[in-house]
Amino acid sequence: MKNYNIEYYDKNAEKFFESTGYGTGLLPEFFESTVGVDFKEEQERFLKYLKRGDKILDFGCGSGRDMKYFLEQGYLCDGIDGSEKMCELASVYVKKSVQKICFEEWEAEKEYDGIWACASILHLNQKRLLAIFEKIAKALKENGILYSSFKYGTFEGMRNGRYFLDLDEKGLKEILDEIDVFWIEEIWVTKDVRQERNTEKWLNTILRKKEKR
Repeated sequence: MKNYNIEYYDKNAEKFFESTGYGTGLLPEFFESTVGVDFKEEQERFLKYLKRGDKILDFGCGSGRDMKYFLEQGYLCDGIDGSEKMCELASVYVKKSVQKICFEEWEAEKEYDGIWACASILHLNQKRLLAIFEKIAKALKENGILYSSFKYGTFEGMRNGRYFLDLDEKGLKEILDEIDVFWIEEIWVTKDVRQERNTEKWLNTILRKKEKR
C-alpha cells in the first residue's frame, strides 16, 4: 500500500522545516526564541507526569522541535520518523541521530517512561491506529504516559494529499475501549497555534498505560 503521508513529507520536508520557524539555515538563536513558545503548554502538561532523567520517545518527531526541548529540559529522548528527509533535517537540528522507520516496523518493549505523539498518529486509519496504540503501550514502562493529538472532529479520509483521522472525545473513547490498554488522564481541546489556522481545533490527550492484573 502506497504511503501518501511519507511521500508528502519527503517532498515537502524543507518547506515544512522552514514553516516551523527553524529554517534550514539552522540559526540557533532563532530556534531558541521560538522552540518553546507554540507548544510549551502541551509540552509541560506532558512533562509534569515525568521526572528529569526519564526516557521519552518522540514518535513521529518531524523537525525535532519537541525532541530538542525535552533534551534541553534534562530528559533522555529518542526520535523516530517515517520520512528520510525529515530525519536528516531533524538530526542536524537536534544534534542527535533520528531513526528513520515506519510506525508498523517499529518495535520496543518497556523502554520508555513517556511517548510523545504530537500530530503524528492522526494520519492512520482506525485499524492501524488500534495496532499502533497497542505497540505504544508495549513500549511503555508500567504506568507510562502517552501524549497524542488529533485534529478535532469526525472526518476520516484524504485531505490536501494526506490521510487524516480526526477525532472528538467520543471517537477517542470508543477507540480506547476496543483495546483497553490506556486510562485517560487528561483530554482537552485547543486552537491551532498557527495564526493562519487559528480557526482549526485540536484534541489533546494524555493517556496512562494500564497495569496488567
